[in-house]
Amino acid sequence: MKNKKNKKKGDKLSARQLQRAILRLFYESPKKRYNPKQVARKLKVPNNRDSILHALKELARKERLQELEDYKFKLGRGKARRRSDRKTYEGIVDMTRTGSAYIVCEGLEQDVFVSGRNLNTALHGDRVEVAVWKGGRRGKLEGEVSRVLQRATEHFVGTLVRQHRHAMVVPDKMNMPFDIFVQGKDTNDAKDGDKVVVRITQWDARMPRGEVIEVLEGKDLSDLEMKSILINNGFPLEFPREVLEECAELPDKIPAQEVHRRRDMRAVPTFTIDPDDAKDFDDALSLTYLDDGTYEVGVHIADVTHYVLPGSALDKEALRRGNSVYLVDRVLPMLPEKLSNELCSLRPNEDKCTFSAVFRLNDQGRVLSRWFGKTLTHSDRRFTYSEAQQVLDSGKGDFARELRTLDKLARRLRKERFRKGSIDFDMEEVQFRLDDDGVPIEVLTKERLSTHMLIEDFMLLANREVAAYIHNKGKQAQEIPFVYRIHDLPDPEKVAELARFAAELGFKMDISSPEAIARSFNRLTEAARKDDTLHLLAPIAIRTMAKAAYSTENIGHYGLGFKYYCHFTSPIRRYADVLVHRILEKNLNGKVFREDKDQLELKCKHISVMERRALDAERESIKYKQVEFMQNRVGEVFEGVVSGIIDRGFFVELLGNKCEGMVSFDSVSEPFELLNGRLSAQGIYTRRTIKIGDHVRVRILKTDLTRRQISMAWVEEDE
Repeated sequence: MKNKKNKKKGDKLSARQLQRAILRLFYESPKKRYNPKQVARKLKVPNNRDSILHALKELARKERLQELEDYKFKLGRGKARRRSDRKTYEGIVDMTRTGSAYIVCEGLEQDVFVSGRNLNTALHGDRVEVAVWKGGRRGKLEGEVSRVLQRATEHFVGTLVRQHRHAMVVPDKMNMPFDIFVQGKDTNDAKDGDKVVVRITQWDARMPRGEVIEVLEGKDLSDLEMKSILINNGFPLEFPREVLEECAELPDKIPAQEVHRRRDMRAVPTFTIDPDDAKDFDDALSLTYLDDGTYEVGVHIADVTHYVLPGSALDKEALRRGNSVYLVDRVLPMLPEKLSNELCSLRPNEDKCTFSAVFRLNDQGRVLSRWFGKTLTHSDRRFTYSEAQQVLDSGKGDFARELRTLDKLARRLRKERFRKGSIDFDMEEVQFRLDDDGVPIEVLTKERLSTHMLIEDFMLLANREVAAYIHNKGKQAQEIPFVYRIHDLPDPEKVAELARFAAELGFKMDISSPEAIARSFNRLTEAARKDDTLHLLAPIAIRTMAKAAYSTENIGHYGLGFKYYCHFTSPIRRYADVLVHRILEKNLNGKVFREDKDQLELKCKHISVMERRALDAERESIKYKQVEFMQNRVGEVFEGVVSGIIDRGFFVELLGNKCEGMVSFDSVSEPFELLNGRLSAQGIYTRRTIKIGDHVRVRILKTDLTRRQISMAWVEEDE
């Protein structure tokens, strides 16, 4: 000990000495948090910051210290940090812009915080195994990724930078924290500055290695960005050769033996109602007036499973993709065009193979009987939503009587659904009008028509009844493994926070029970139709909800108020529906079929992940087009609503086009401090406040397409 104390000034401490010195520092100030720079300054040792950081991390590994965000450390908490007290979970990585992440785990109501240094190369969307413990930050869960179980994607889009005999690919994706090393022989002749697709071949904690598999070409920057969004979210742009070859061999005509084994419903008046630009018509409705005053309603769904057989190349690729992806200016289909837009699409005046759910309803919309089976149908008319709405409103035109009857029945179904606890999230959706080059020239919100709700209610009916049929059949003997669409109860903490927020805006919520919460959400939706400020609560309300998912374990669907629910009505664009069709067919006409539940659950997890990625891609494309739309409006002044407040500034959603940007507090004439849990901010000098829901005027300062950001300036009253 004497020798250690008498070390010459300027001598570096050994690794063990450094760790002991650091521990003494933390024991002397047990509530302090230090980063390597602060430790160096406090200890006054010549060891460089890298060696100090290494010592800190070693002490954290030994659980003597606890690692926090921003390279800070604190004294460990003993029992809470012992490995024996850690529990291991599986979950999906949700990365933040700072490089840290939250892991959404099965079996945990609370998301697990993981610092960037504890991610163990895990990236956004990866399925991981994470060791979890209770942290010091108000008991929040913290963790460390122990291993990556499944990569969200091995492919990334980035810019190639040549460096002598090798190259680096700098990824476009904001939450991909690594550059990718590529050897010269693996660059695929890409030139410096080319936009490329790189496949990771070897994961390394410091720098992953990869190979360039494609040099991307696009008509313009926007086209390249849309392709990048798809690839970075794990969706290949092209179908493999064997898939296209298999698809090309499918017969264009329905064989005679197939016609004979199906219920022939071609003579029943049938039509489709879809968006203006739709080409994959996967559902149709029919209506027959019965002699006893009841109605026979047919919900006819494209019979994808007739063409896509289990284990085929088409089937494997559809499972891999999980679903079609809908960006602002394009669709990346789950199935090749010959299937999605031709063979399976219920185009008018063509005989089609369908899987139908046929219901007998009374005048009150009550289901008196139901039938499921393979059918042959013929669509007599293709409506767009607006065309069908025009017929419905005027009472004149093709199928005017049928449309009015179906609308009446749909309204009865809807009323009963809400009576039983279904939640109405009337979210406004953004719609773009693009020029011939795909550049947005107008941003507006989609109009929700009665015909949208008509189709929605009959699809919900079919989905609910199919799930109930399988569940009830399984109760008779042994459970039939099935793909349910589930939605858990909302997070109590998030709901309580929403209720406080709503109260600040003058709206009182009853959150005493799940049923009361559902009623409060519906009252909120109704109130928001009259008060623009309350519209801001809709996205926050949705964030309080658990994410809907696919599972073999049925817990019901809270948001819809259904005990049993599945996806049956869109097999052209969702693989879940393909699985449902197969299981349903094998359990009709007295047959019983039970698929391996564990294998089915693995498929459920995969398609749930792919669904989230598709939604991420859709949101990215919307944000990109919004920023692109605002590029030519720099300097213009707009009216908007304050939609959020953070330490650095406040967000404003522009009225009309719903583009959102941020006003930095640095650009305001005085400093502001946050109040009321980020619901408002107050000026330090003038005490003026700005709160969520306030109407403000802002000037567009600049746009950043790379970061998908719009910078704004607050046009204050004295300007």
